[in-house]
Amino acid sequence: MLRKYPIISDQVSREELQRILDIFEEVLMSEVAGDIVEMGCYIGTTTLFLQRLLLAYKSDKQLHAYDSFEGLPPKTAEDASPAGEQFKEGELYAQRNEFVRHFRQAGLSLPVMHKAWFSSLTGADMPQTIAFAFLDGDFYNSIHDSFKLVWPRLSDGSVIIVDDYQSEALPCAKRAVDEWLNTHPARLQVVSSLAILRP
Repeated sequence: MLRKYPIISDQVSREELQRILDIFEEVLMSEVAGDIVEMGCYIGTTTLFLQRLLLAYKSDKQLHAYDSFEGLPPKTAEDASPAGEQFKEGELYAQRNEFVRHFRQAGLSLPVMHKAWFSSLTGADMPQTIAFAFLDGDFYNSIHDSFKLVWPRLSDGSVIIVDDYQSEALPCAKRAVDEWLNTHPARLQVVSSLAILRP
């Protein structure tokens, strides 16, 4: 699939995207109950490939994409890093219509879209059950808020992948994951910059 379709941004590497898709395919093949969630979709790079894999498997699972479409939120103390000065409020801004345009150009149906800051979302905004979640909130609070929304709805056999776990510029991602795992046990595997959690 990665040989056939372009990667439309530099926010995820080919290696990371391949690993995300491999694990997502495992979830689909295992027929894990529930829908698919992506927290932080930017212009839709990963979202496009998740939708393509759902189509390839003729799956009836729904893909839910969440983003503020206003760029990054303000940093907090947990997000401070000398290596991450480029990640500031408003960075990674992408308009909703840009995301939609990429799906139309690819000839794919749109996911269920949710335009909001993660902190303003509630359980009513989430699928009832979740089989697979990709969390790419960049900052500590965004990742922590994503965990709170996703975790209670996980099915048996579900998988969560968190981006930037090994990122020097975004050490807050690792901190958010490690702190969450202190009270919510799960098997953790780290591949490249991805944290793969199997509750």
